[in-house]
Amino acid sequence: MFTGFSRIIEERIRKAQKKGVFENLEGAGKPLKLEEDSHIAEDLRLAHKILKNANCLPPEIELKKEIQRTEDLLSGMQDTAQKHRTLKKLNYLIMKLNMARNTSIELEMPQHYSSKLVDRLESTTTRKAGGLDVPAPGGRGRTKAR
Repeated sequence: MFTGFSRIIEERIRKAQKKGVFENLEGAGKPLKLEEDSHIAEDLRLAHKILKNANCLPPEIELKKEIQRTEDLLSGMQDTAQKHRTLKKLNYLIMKLNMARNTSIELEMPQHYSSKLVDRLESTTTRKAGGLDVPAPGGRGRTKAR
């Protein structure tokens, strides 16, 4: 049983079929390309499709892309001051991503300053000009023996 609106639609479709409007359409006779979206909750599929068609990304993905762009920018930088500012921005973005994820610390993306700190400490110990390294009082750091 059709309602008034449904009858009008069905009638217009039948008239168009008789006129041949649906013949020679692009992709006629070929299987439809349906997107696999079974992994998305049924009530979110429409919203997901709208966002996808509008090229909107989830905030986490946008942050990851910005982190990648900043890392690429940092790798080609020569100026130390600019490099320091960019590294601070990169670490801020990584921290923001880690906070947004709300996961275990083992799964967090590491910030970039720790490896730089280790490199700096290792290079400092290799540049010592004579003298023995002994533990500093209180067990903090090292000092030269006199």
